[in-house]
Parts: sequence; C-alpha cells; structure tokens
Amino acid sequence: MKTLLGTKIGMTQILGEDGAAIPVTLIQAGPCTVTQVKIVDTDGYTAVQIGYGEGKNLSNAVAGHVKKSGITPRAIQEVRVSELPAEIKVGDAFDVTVFELGDVVDVTGTSKGKGFAGTIKRHNYKRQRKTHGGKGDTRKVGSIGSMYPQKIFKGKTMAGRMGHEQVTVKNLVVAYIDKTDNLIGVKGAVPGPRKGIVILTTERSIA
Repeated sequence: MKTLLGTKIGMTQILGEDGAAIPVTLIQAGPCTVTQVKIVDTDGYTAVQIGYGEGKNLSNAVAGHVKKSGITPRAIQEVRVSELPAEIKVGDAFDVTVFELGDVVDVTGTSKGKGFAGTIKRHNYKRQRKTHGGKGDTRKVGSIGSMYPQKIFKGKTMAGRMGHEQVTVKNLVVAYIDKTDNLIGVKGAVPGPRKGIVILTTERSIA
C-alpha cells in the first residue's frame, strides 16, 4: 500500500542528471502507523486507517481508538483498498521507503483560505465600465435572476468564501527521497500552506 500522510515543508529545486533544475515540493512524509484495519466481514468494506504526527489534547474517544497502536496522532486518514497488504496489523509503521523515484502519486491537501471574496477575484468575472452611468457598481455581480427564474440555481458563481477546501493534484512524479529524514520531493506544486497536512497516495480511492 503506497499511501502516506505528511507535512508540507515548502518548495525548492534540485538538479537532475542532465543538469536541469527541477522544481519540487518537499514533504515530511511519515512515519505513519496503522491504527485500524477494516475488513468486509466486520465493517462491510476493506480499508486501512493510518495515523501521523504527534497530536495534542486528543478526545477520550480518539485516545481510546488509537490506544492499541501506541501513538497519539495529529492526523488520521482512512484509505480504502481492494486488497489488504499481506499480514498488515495495528501498530505497523510505514515511511518514505514505500515510494520509489519515478512513482506517480496523487497529493491531497486543504488549500489556503483567502476569506470572503467577490466574483471578480473568486470566479474571474469582468468588471463593468467606470464611465457613462456606472454609478460606482463596477465590481458588483449584477442581476442574479429577480424576474426569471425568481430563484438562484444551485452552483451559481457568486461572492463567498474562497479557498480552504480539499484539493487533489494528480499525477505528480516523485523526484527526491531522503530516507534518513523521511523527506520526499514531488515535482510541481502541492495544495495548502506550509506545515499543512497532505496525503500522498497511488491508490485511487481515499475515504
């Protein structure tokens, strides 16, 4: 199972074998510990739950749930798999050695929150003209259906909260691995701020 939780460190660049600079995002990936194994007989589906980091002020429910694994994780992630890895059990640990250079991974994170934003910034709307009767409404959204259909259709692009949502960037190539410090570098940008939790996986089903 090639799935790890990690912390985004930031972007840098490395030199390839041909001397070309490769932009990479460094991620402190793992070690991750198995906190629960789910099987079809008892849970109705097959999945592995892993924990990462050192958490603080865990609730009694979470502390009791992870007690058998011997860790107090900062983050817990469940990954559905079609087939369980051989002899996997609670307490097993994984690190960056599960990946190899050249692996293609999907990276999921929470994008940076940008607060409340208007339609021009949020959806790339074009502003109205400032002259000939603009009346100062140059950045307003305009009519949203007061006559017909007299309602707002679900999904209409309007002003609202921008960012702070789950984003997955697919098909990033693993370009750097440091087994000593559990660092992994993927070619390209990864969603989220520094120190944000990200998920690296080759599995296509993330619960």
